[in-house]
Amino acid sequence: MKGRWSLLGVLSILTLCAGAVPARAADVGATPTFHKDIEPIFQRSCQSCHNPTSVAPMSLLTYQQVRPYAREIKRRTALRHAPWSRDAMPPWFLERNIGIQKMKADNSLTDEQIDTVGRWVDGGAPEGDAKDAPPALKLLEPTEWALGKPDLIVSSPVIYIPAIASDWSGSLGKSPIPLKENRYAMSAEYKEVNSKAASTGSVGARFVFHHGTTAMSGPDQAEEEEIQGEVQGTGIGALPIHEVGRNGDVFPSDAGHLVPAGGYVNWGSMHVHSVGTPGSERYARLDLGFRLHPTGYKPTREERGYSFGWTDILVRPNSQSDQEDSYFVAPQAMKLTNFEPHMHANGVRMCLQAIYGKMVETLSCAGYDHNWVRNYQYEENYEPLIPRGTVLHVTGWFDNSSKNRNVIDPRNAATFGNSSVDNMLIMFNHAEFLTDEEYKDEVAKRKEFLALTQEELIGCPACYLPVPKPGKSTTSTAPATPARPSTGGAR
Repeated sequence: MKGRWSLLGVLSILTLCAGAVPARAADVGATPTFHKDIEPIFQRSCQSCHNPTSVAPMSLLTYQQVRPYAREIKRRTALRHAPWSRDAMPPWFLERNIGIQKMKADNSLTDEQIDTVGRWVDGGAPEGDAKDAPPALKLLEPTEWALGKPDLIVSSPVIYIPAIASDWSGSLGKSPIPLKENRYAMSAEYKEVNSKAASTGSVGARFVFHHGTTAMSGPDQAEEEEIQGEVQGTGIGALPIHEVGRNGDVFPSDAGHLVPAGGYVNWGSMHVHSVGTPGSERYARLDLGFRLHPTGYKPTREERGYSFGWTDILVRPNSQSDQEDSYFVAPQAMKLTNFEPHMHANGVRMCLQAIYGKMVETLSCAGYDHNWVRNYQYEENYEPLIPRGTVLHVTGWFDNSSKNRNVIDPRNAATFGNSSVDNMLIMFNHAEFLTDEEYKDEVAKRKEFLALTQEELIGCPACYLPVPKPGKSTTSTAPATPARPSTGGAR
């Protein structure tokens, strides 16, 4: 981002809540109280970010800390019902009325919880009896990792970030992988480290890396070749992207990522902000933490990243409804493991559709906030299972008006580019790429799941096809095949 665009500034509008879990419902007609009804929500949904050593601009650990922000908390949580969930907290923007809803680590507030917060504020935000308070939450220390202590950490080269400067994009080169034998990763997680956070003892407003793409290469692979492949989403060693606010990745248990001995992590396309305020200059790097499978583990499936998007973008000045589309044809059967929209400052929404011949299904839709990028990971038994030749269609919507506070000057058009005042339309996904036999096995397992739950699942067209009996035509159907309700052919 250019000029005085400041992540320190935008962090103040990011994080009034960081997740959601069911809270004990208040008695019907009674005013909720903090300790009995609100504190459980905050412990599990807000305090991981809203504490003195985390990224949020205020701490929400005690009633005394929460009370001054009660009205704003009500406003921000209620924004879940606004178009695209613009500025809503917690930062979970998946749309509830369309597509697959079963996601890992879903930290969104339910309508009941939003209503409870609103009634608590409207009732005067009473504290209630301290005896009703749940036990104190064990918070992560700034040096701890959300997915657990890594077995291996690889650090990027250190880069100097001026206090006030235009965005910078480019490669940081490569870092050696200190392993003596090949291992496989079960998870990958990024952590930004910088001198300003170290000197103040706080990680608040620490972010200067907006996003970055990485890939692993073996000791004999050409670095530039691997970086270029990774950027295009086709590199063999491509890793999940780093993005500001993004959660880490846990890979399927049968498809760990190879971490080659003597190889390298290539820090491909980095997008770096200056904070934008005097005195905020710093040295910064990215740490990439891997949890590893035990020695001797061998994957039975191939899981890798793929991405697709569109570069011929023009978002008109003062427009609120521009949209762009992009397509990807599945080269083989795939089990999609996540849905991850990537846009820039004036992006507000993205949808992913699967087209199977004449049938169209919307797999997922979500609002988009450039300040808090989310990685939506499908739960087991709900990952889309798409056959070879499926057309994946992504549509992005843009708001380049004064209603979008991420936009600096809506009089300017936005075209494709790496700076946040420019734009992107990219879908970053990971998937298990399946052989024909693996695809048949996955469909059979999903049919068993359907027979048990009687659910109507999205993203598994073969689950509703007839099952051939030995020696019979493919028009005969096994009893366990679920009948799909009529939906008019598209969703």
